Amino acid sequence: MKVLAFGTSNSKNSINKKLAFYAAQQINNADVSLIDIDDFEMPIYSEDREKESGIPQLAHDFYKAIGSADSIVMSFAEYNGSYTSAYKNLFDWTSRIDMKVFQNKPVIMLSTSPGPSGAQSVLAAAQASAPYFAANVINAISLPSFFDNFDVNKGVVTDETFNQNLLTAISKL
Repeated sequence: MKVLAFGTSNSKNSINKKLAFYAAQQINNADVSLIDIDDFEMPIYSEDREKESGIPQLAHDFYKAIGSADSIVMSFAEYNGSYTSAYKNLFDWTSRIDMKVFQNKPVIMLSTSPGPSGAQSVLAAAQASAPYFAANVINAISLPSFFDNFDVNKGVVTDETFNQNLLTAISKL
């Protein structure tokens, strides 16, 4: 199974990218492709810019990466209660190719933050809008207090409730 994994932050040390990669690695016999959305940086989306220059190749590349995967594991970073600007811009450009951005792929949505909320606000927003963009959400799971529940040296989640919920979600892929 080809699994596309990414965090929705463009931080070089993204805790959400670490969480997405960890989760994808729990899928048996998975060929995991971890991408960094920082590699898809484009001008800020605007209708005028699209008319003038068309849709950037990087948006097409992201759409193609989704299309070539059998499933997606993504972890949402939360900036001021919402999506990161890096992800929102990538998503906006990609949706101009096809509103069915996720192409009916099974998606495990995750979120984490250093604080106790675990970025639940953005996760809820992403899950609520997912059907409009052809995401078949298998489950949405938040990991609160990342640095208390993730062993950075070993690259593993230490919260057993999260791990059990993750394994349950993976079993539905």
